[in-house]
Amino acid sequence: MQKTTVQLLDNPQLLRFESDKILKRLSSTLKTQAKHAWPVLQPRLQQQLPVLLALYLRLYGDLYDCYFHLEQLLKLLAKSAAARPDYLQQEDSSPQDWHKAEAALGAACYVDLFANDFKGLAERIPYLKKTGINYLHLMPLFKAPVPNSDGGYAVSDYRQTMPELGTMPQLAELMAQLHQQGIKPVLDFVFNHTSDEHAWAEKAKAGDPTYREFYFFFTEQERDQFAPSLREIFPTIRRGSFTQDPSSGLWIWTTFNNFQWDLNYANPAVFNAMAEEMLFLANQGASVLRLDALAFVWKQAGTSCENLPKAHTLIQAFNAVAQIAAPSLQFKSEAIVHPDEVVKYIAPTECQLSYNPLLMALLWNSLATRKTRLMTESLQRRFAIDPMCSWVNYIRCHDDIGWTFDDNVAWQLGINPDHHRQFLNQFYTGQFPGSFASGVKFQENPATGDCRVAGMLASLAGVEKAQQSQNAEHLQHALARIYLLNSVILSIGGLPLLYQGDELGLLNDYSYLDDPAKADDSRWVNRVRVHDEQFTAANQPETISGQIYQQLQQLIRCRARLPVLGHGETKILSCSSPHLFSYQRTTAEEQLLCLVNFSEHMQQSDDLGHGQWLEQLTGKPMTGNRLMLKPYQVLWLSPL
Repeated sequence: MQKTTVQLLDNPQLLRFESDKILKRLSSTLKTQAKHAWPVLQPRLQQQLPVLLALYLRLYGDLYDCYFHLEQLLKLLAKSAAARPDYLQQEDSSPQDWHKAEAALGAACYVDLFANDFKGLAERIPYLKKTGINYLHLMPLFKAPVPNSDGGYAVSDYRQTMPELGTMPQLAELMAQLHQQGIKPVLDFVFNHTSDEHAWAEKAKAGDPTYREFYFFFTEQERDQFAPSLREIFPTIRRGSFTQDPSSGLWIWTTFNNFQWDLNYANPAVFNAMAEEMLFLANQGASVLRLDALAFVWKQAGTSCENLPKAHTLIQAFNAVAQIAAPSLQFKSEAIVHPDEVVKYIAPTECQLSYNPLLMALLWNSLATRKTRLMTESLQRRFAIDPMCSWVNYIRCHDDIGWTFDDNVAWQLGINPDHHRQFLNQFYTGQFPGSFASGVKFQENPATGDCRVAGMLASLAGVEKAQQSQNAEHLQHALARIYLLNSVILSIGGLPLLYQGDELGLLNDYSYLDDPAKADDSRWVNRVRVHDEQFTAANQPETISGQIYQQLQQLIRCRARLPVLGHGETKILSCSSPHLFSYQRTTAEEQLLCLVNFSEHMQQSDDLGHGQWLEQLTGKPMTGNRLMLKPYQVLWLSPL
């Protein structure tokens, strides 16, 4: 870095002075471009520009044209503010703590699989409201390569939707409708890479030097400075993290698939271009952007190129941009990495929301082992986060289940982590004797034998096998497991997230094997299409779908009347029984103790320090310091 840059970063007063100089020089231009938004934009710029300047200098301060790119960025912020719809400007002035409410409930869906298109999704809004959904993640819906697009995560144009779903104006109208109905829309911000069909990539292929710098075009020697230390993400699809460009013979960085080209964020023009795309999505109505593959966005030779310090700086810079031009926008971290790295992305100035992959993995682990020690020990160390932020708690997702627990914790409990992961993979793919699960392997590494597991909630929890065997007891256990899992994500603290079809107990869809475009990606087994008759079944208690849906509704209604399940602090407790899991939610006014039996046998709790309780799920009083929990039973206990 230049000496002046170092001085600025070390002196807040100098940084403020420099920011004021920039604003003074550009104020006339910015005022013209911001138009009617200038009265609200100007104070935000005055407040946030020192933050943005510091972050920009940390990223690009050693480049001769750093200030040129910063000024270009400020101009696009002004233009974006001018284009922001009135209803979003109103939300910008409100506190953004909605995700802390006891009624906060999320859902995620592929638009085509859930409702065919944007028009169909608008018609599903009454169902969403009836279910209690007020946060809706619309899975990737932007233009992408056909037929292979990594489930839409290879974006060819951030401003064009998939034609079969509708148009961008129709999407903007849908987003406005969701806002009107009290539902926060969530979109994916796929910012680590674009598809190789994106206009930038096409220009790079044609040899345009400007856009060559948007990506990584390496000689073999340059590639080999990075390749040895990189982790293979999809080893069954191809080996390595680079793809050779046939026209130039150069190697392009492709962390995931050969049609997903990694962006070069060492180039400030890339940051500015992606900031513009980000704000465009925000102005379409996105309340939250899911930051896809954020752990991979910064590259440095000799490292794994995951979770690097400048990845955090980069995300903080995007956050500063949002605070200026779209302050109600929030970020959700998608960091499926070591638990210690996951929490580093969670902060008011970085990602206000974060998936909780550790909880997901440990819930399934406890169901398979009937033991809760690993979950208790792990969450006692890592569940607490900034009180202004929230976990997004989920049972499964559109991708797969990876066993992301901490090896050190496992070893301390006498568990060999490698052997245990092999056991879990065997259990949830139905290969382990006595397994109740029907999952499928995803991305089994032939070199290591490692893999992940894909499957619908009901299939993984045992409904599919129980129905096949026509075993009534096994079916009841499967339904109890689903109730248990839903109860935990709804009560442990954070925003609970449901995935399409799970609320209806839909099973694995194996038809993907007959589709050449999907057959090599087993995750399509849990990306099921929901039909009208399945929504109808939700209201029929004699059906499996009806039972699962109604039980979920009971949990949701109970959660919504308990403020402690919103803003209450969470404390993970130790239990005397290795089969029980317990946690306490507390506010100044309320207390709730949650007890969960992860086994199919009766279990006794000896850990109650109070003798009289009200069980909130049933409304029944309970007395005694010892309680017997039925198989897979859940208790939400308030002291009397």
